[in-house]
Amino acid sequence: MTMLINQCRIEILRVFRNPYFVFWSLCMPILFYFIFTKVMNYGNDHPIANAHFLMSMAAFSVMGSAILTLGIRMVEEQTKGWSHYMRITPLSSTIYFFSKIVGQSLVHVFSITIIFLAGALISGVSLPWFQWLMSGCWILLGSLPFLMMGVLVGLMKRVDTAAGVSNVAYMLLAITGGMWMPMEFLPDTVQAIGKSLPAFHYGNGAWEIIRGNAPDIQNVLILSAYFVGFMLLSNYIRKKKEAV
Repeated sequence: MTMLINQCRIEILRVFRNPYFVFWSLCMPILFYFIFTKVMNYGNDHPIANAHFLMSMAAFSVMGSAILTLGIRMVEEQTKGWSHYMRITPLSSTIYFFSKIVGQSLVHVFSITIIFLAGALISGVSLPWFQWLMSGCWILLGSLPFLMMGVLVGLMKRVDTAAGVSNVAYMLLAITGGMWMPMEFLPDTVQAIGKSLPAFHYGNGAWEIIRGNAPDIQNVLILSAYFVGFMLLSNYIRKKKEAV
């Protein structure tokens, strides 16, 4: 347990020292939120619309942190030989990967808190404490499929390949998931594609909560299916690589 706690602490420190994380996961979502609600005024200062965009940007931030920050960092460790070095230490591969997931999740708690505070300060978003808590918990727990996607990215051999693939996947998920624009404004084809991908179901759970509803059971089932699928695939690839 001590080994796990220490490894999680190291992972958290490494994330906060990464300017890539600060830019993509904190600055960009807050900037987008300001543009959407104050410059373009998509919400017309309507409280629910402003809260909707706030949840979109919080989900956008955490999704990006899970896919980009975690995935690219793992590839860097692999290319620099750090992951191979860890195999000859008492630290097991299970603790190594689990600490990354736990550490990244704790960082997500910080990101969610900062973005929620930004929404309250920029647009005066005001929600009952229960909705703040439940939407934050949903965004945190719903990030698990994207953390597994980040682990998949981390199994790539080259940093530039991982960065390119993860950035394209991140942007496509954000667009088709309705995080930059409500789904009903997107073309029918894009809506059909987006509703089969995890990003829409991730955002929709938070959107339902701020409207006083529970996340749709379909949101839970699809996110769970992606989580299990990505986890099994990453375990298979990792074990195959270790056997070589």
